[in-house]
Amino acid sequence: MTHHPESQYLDLLQRVLDSGDSRMDRTGVGTVSSLGAMMRFDLSTGDFPIFTTKRVYWKLAVKEMIWFLTGGTNIRPLLAQGVRIWTDWPLAAYRQATGEKISQKDFEQRILDDEEFAVRWGDLGPVYGKQWRAWVASDGTVHDQVATLINDLKGNPSSRRLIFHAWNVGELREMALAPCHMVYQFHVSGIGSRPRLNLMVFQRSCDLFLGLPFNVCQQAALLHMIAQQVDMEVGELVWTGGDVHIYSNHFEQVREQLSREPRPFPKLSISRRASDINDFAIADFSVTGYEPHPPIAGDVAV
Repeated sequence: MTHHPESQYLDLLQRVLDSGDSRMDRTGVGTVSSLGAMMRFDLSTGDFPIFTTKRVYWKLAVKEMIWFLTGGTNIRPLLAQGVRIWTDWPLAAYRQATGEKISQKDFEQRILDDEEFAVRWGDLGPVYGKQWRAWVASDGTVHDQVATLINDLKGNPSSRRLIFHAWNVGELREMALAPCHMVYQFHVSGIGSRPRLNLMVFQRSCDLFLGLPFNVCQQAALLHMIAQQVDMEVGELVWTGGDVHIYSNHFEQVREQLSREPRPFPKLSISRRASDINDFAIADFSVTGYEPHPPIAGDVAV
């Protein structure tokens, strides 16, 4: 029997649940935590690694990745597309600063309705997109790491410096959340014949139940987008984790997920060639054959 690639994820959940180190964390919720993990997904077959043992809302994940690529740091464009995954942090900051017991729904509506309010309270600081697309050096030079990566892939595909990352030490304190998926390193195989683009991501901190299914899906989408832009086939996605953990309020959900058998991964196609990396939209992505188990809810630890 062929080993389902999602089994890597389930095995990691089981290992951390069984032998993870119990500890209190930044959020005050508490976790079981282990150091070090790796998973590999072959995308060359057309498989799109959206996990199936619970429903993953892949469109939200891809919308977030497209937003990262715009260099955006404000939640307003995300909310306009129905993506609410970043609201918790600015909402908590607003409640703490003002003492107003505003609901999440009302806060999000104010962000959408009032541009001035959104500028003041919807910004997350210099998070992922800012570092990827507009890293400011000490001399004031602005570096677009993603554009540089694409140029290097076209001109020097055998380079060992095909990297972008978001861990800007000087700006960490200004970020609503320090970057979790930190380093993206690309590698081209088959140079001179049929070049295939591979990606390894290092994630320093990973919420295994809520975060990882989202991250793997969107990182696979990113690999497809960049491969299209450099006229390469898609190869392998390699995910590596540092502090991999399960929050204490997710234990029962994880046990339920572990009781389920993985189903076949769906297929991904991109309907048109984007003019550049800034030109992708969620309507370009088509996923077929996704038949997951039902969703399993869990609260985000802020």
